[in-house]
Amino acid sequence: MGQGATVALIDGEHHPSVVRDALDRLERERGLTAVLFCGGEEKAGRAVLDRAADHYGRPVELGDPAEGLRSLAAQFGAGTVVDLADEPVLGPERKLQLAALALHLGLSYEAPGMRLDPPPYAEIPFDGPKLGVIATGKRTGKTAVAGHWARLLKEDGGRPVIVSMGRGGPPEPQLAPAGTGLEELLRIAGEGRHAASDYLEDAVLAGVDSIGCRRIGGGLAGEPYESNVADGAALAASQDPTALVFEGSGSCIPPVVVDRTVCIVGDADAALRDLGPYRLMRADLALLMPGADSPSVAADVAAIAPARLGRCELRPEPAEPLPDGARAALFTTGAEECEGVDPVVVSTNLARRSLLDADLARAREEGCDLYLTELKAAAIDTVAVHAGQAGAQVAFVRNRPVGLDLDLDAELLRLHGDA
Repeated sequence: MGQGATVALIDGEHHPSVVRDALDRLERERGLTAVLFCGGEEKAGRAVLDRAADHYGRPVELGDPAEGLRSLAAQFGAGTVVDLADEPVLGPERKLQLAALALHLGLSYEAPGMRLDPPPYAEIPFDGPKLGVIATGKRTGKTAVAGHWARLLKEDGGRPVIVSMGRGGPPEPQLAPAGTGLEELLRIAGEGRHAASDYLEDAVLAGVDSIGCRRIGGGLAGEPYESNVADGAALAASQDPTALVFEGSGSCIPPVVVDRTVCIVGDADAALRDLGPYRLMRADLALLMPGADSPSVAADVAAIAPARLGRCELRPEPAEPLPDGARAALFTTGAEECEGVDPVVVSTNLARRSLLDADLARAREEGCDLYLTELKAAAIDTVAVHAGQAGAQVAFVRNRPVGLDLDLDAELLRLHGDA
């Protein structure tokens, strides 16, 4: 079946004569390889389906349309799915579920007023393992998991490089060497650049080389409007790595071919509605974070994702030993605690600059001499700058991912070994 061939979805809510005319036109104009019946019996009862070829002019496959798509894609490599069905058989939610599956199988999906094409993924000239960390949305733990994965590989004797894309990334791919420190981050902020970009967090907290890339826009299937990730991957490959770890941005997927993928599920609706299932289908390991780890959500995810599922949480901890007796102010994007720390002031407004100033003023009033912050949002250009003005030390928080019902480290190392 060629690139332009078509698989049609039909239902029994339309009269067979109406459907047949549409199928005939599709076959004349584009070539028609198969027809999948999606249900409905108002105008197509058992007598019609028992003699479907007579009524529709060609064989019609009955049964689960999702399984039919999988079989046809594997057998023929269909180019496009054309959806001729309608509600109540295929309502918006079910249409998008089938669209997500079509995209995952490499098929385009067309319905009246809508066309979706599979996101393109560039091949990278690198023979080692290429690992992806994606998510169903923003602030779900991608940077924590990507950095943790890279640290594991480093401790295992490897030399991983992280390729991170973000909405504040550099115009050209930028290398941040392992061990990048506060002075360098302050210099970057002083130049008007985003000094808490994910790639910098990776270099500082994971202790591995990291490549910063940028992206803009985000399609329903995670495709950015524009990015320089492919160029960043080429730069990463030139660093003589043993593995590349690609870190997504929000719900956007790095537009490169990878061997194994971890998908972080931070919100049930984002994972299960619209084209969220497309991300789950790409996963070899799906991590269900707090708020999306109930048995019912796990069952729904398992019905979509072929991946190993596991519950996971992030545990904030200091990235380095802290001085005894320090009066700490803790700055995060949401976490209210940090392992082993009893802060005098807690601010969860690191990403809400309009509220952050009051928290910084309170830290100064309380005589805090240690500003402990996540390396995100306003951490450098605001919190670190204020710390310097107050004569306080700056230390960073690392969010360590911990498996609750699986050995996360073993699973990540297994995926690397299988890549």
